[in-house]
Amino acid sequence: MKNLNYGIIGNCRSAALVSETGSIDWLCLPQFNSSSVFAGLLDEQKGGSFKIIPKHLKKITQSYISRTNILRTHFECEDGVFEVLDFMPRYRNPDNGGYYLPPDVIRYFKWIEGQPEIRISYEPKLEYAKYETNSFMEQGCFTNVEQGCYIKSSTKTGAYDSLYLYSSFDYNDILESNAIVLTDDAYCLLSYNQKLLPQDTRRSKLKLERTKVYWLNWAERTTAYKLYNDEIIRSALTLKMLSFDKSGAILAAVTTSLPETIGEERNWDYRFCWIRDASMVVKNMTSLGHYRMARKYLSFIIDILPDKDEKMQIMYGINGEKKLKEMELSHLSGYENSAPVRIGNAAYKQKQNDIYGILLDVIFQQLEIYDISLEYSEELWTIVRNIIKVVENNWQKPDRGIWEIRNENKHFTFSKVLCWTAVDRAVKIAKLLQRGIYMEKWSKLRDKIHEDIHKKAWSEKRQAFTQAYGSEDLDASVLLMESYGFINATDQKYVTTVLAIQQDLEQDGLMFRYKNKDDFGIPKSAFTICSFWLTNALFKIGRKEEAIKKFHKLMSYSNHLGLFSEDLDFKTKRMLGNFPQAYSHLALIETAINVSESQLSEEELLMDYIHEKKGLY
Repeated sequence: MKNLNYGIIGNCRSAALVSETGSIDWLCLPQFNSSSVFAGLLDEQKGGSFKIIPKHLKKITQSYISRTNILRTHFECEDGVFEVLDFMPRYRNPDNGGYYLPPDVIRYFKWIEGQPEIRISYEPKLEYAKYETNSFMEQGCFTNVEQGCYIKSSTKTGAYDSLYLYSSFDYNDILESNAIVLTDDAYCLLSYNQKLLPQDTRRSKLKLERTKVYWLNWAERTTAYKLYNDEIIRSALTLKMLSFDKSGAILAAVTTSLPETIGEERNWDYRFCWIRDASMVVKNMTSLGHYRMARKYLSFIIDILPDKDEKMQIMYGINGEKKLKEMELSHLSGYENSAPVRIGNAAYKQKQNDIYGILLDVIFQQLEIYDISLEYSEELWTIVRNIIKVVENNWQKPDRGIWEIRNENKHFTFSKVLCWTAVDRAVKIAKLLQRGIYMEKWSKLRDKIHEDIHKKAWSEKRQAFTQAYGSEDLDASVLLMESYGFINATDQKYVTTVLAIQQDLEQDGLMFRYKNKDDFGIPKSAFTICSFWLTNALFKIGRKEEAIKKFHKLMSYSNHLGLFSEDLDFKTKRMLGNFPQAYSHLALIETAINVSESQLSEEELLMDYIHEKKGLY
């Protein structure tokens, strides 16, 4: 596929990517960070996939059932019409009050008319396709032979793994990819576990309806806006699927090794919880009314920092793992031959001083808005004090920065601003908790950092705050100075910084993160979140009409389902990088909220919005 035209389905345990033609090309089971069972996304020949192939296809369309994460692929054929509804079950368990979220994918075939003939190409490749996978029919333990059978796939050499497929179709027809004629509803249920109850079409339909109700209820609790509400809801639903229910961790994306530029090695595994990314997501989701995600995430933070001398990493495994050893899977060719394919991420060892401010910003938000238990507050207060000790000892030191430069430490401006943010939020938290002695001490540190940034990050030549102390290079992350309260949008220094960054880093309507050479040369692709940041910054400095037009154009670069990856190609606007990207969707939400609450008349906004929807720009 020459674009990431995929839909994501998930249940906060794992997720799958389904192509616009209905092929599952990426799935890891039993959870997000497990080895893949389908990795056709990273190697079409070896990776494995689960395809539905109509014999007389005329047209395929794809959409989500409105306000849910159930993906509908509509097949119009010469001999009939049917739909495939793909989902991973998630709904309230009435027995224990928790959630039912098994490591299952259900493909519900909804017959509409005619007798469409299809073939199913079912080729799981377990353990990242490192070993041969054998698939065969096996008899289960049920007395009803039809319900008791399943297809088992397993490895014979290497690490043992297995997978089970239950279906109303003839299993030999699936294994041999024989012709199947649809005359009624049918199902395929793929599970990491062998099922204890008989499976049939009725049971799969019940799970479909329960999952649908869950997502509809979840979407209904999301704060509504007059404009861009559909886009906000879709992004929020996507971010929810990137949360790991078991621990509260939030993933940066569900994929690994999708390249920032085709044919290059800027490929990373994003199936981890970055403190920065996750904290930004939580702040956005809280603003939309989803408090449970915030509570679970803060519990995750408390769990990974049990001791006062525990050093905070920039990222963790979704179960709180601290060692994320990076290795290459040389047997896979990579997305469009963009090797290497990596699992694990060596960046976990880096020092990035911005994480402290972003985390304390979220903790302050939670303490300010919600009535949190005394025990919980005391645990968070301990974390706050420990973080400020770290900031006090490290803010004057160089680090690797938000963009995770692998081979060089610098005094990055964004890192310094977020150190200021950490102390600023700590002062405000101390005020909330009536800890006066800390307020006085930390206020002095906050002022010292503020003065240092104005003195050392400002370039008279560029009339801008630059990427790093002593540098003349510019960096899109500096646009966030205003968002975190370091500087007012009306301050002339901020205004000229925004305009300088736009002039230097914008190309064909999209944004570089930076242009200076890094570990892998000169960046070549646009970083999606940076384009949203520019839109927000322009909006805040008063260039609202320009910002709104940029926002509408940027939204048109999503895929057919409104989803964004990490990067965009400047010329073609093709999506690149890991997918779907939490960064991109949280920035879309923030920009949409700012623009929808703008001072422009509602009529002006609405007409712009309608024109863009109709493709008139």
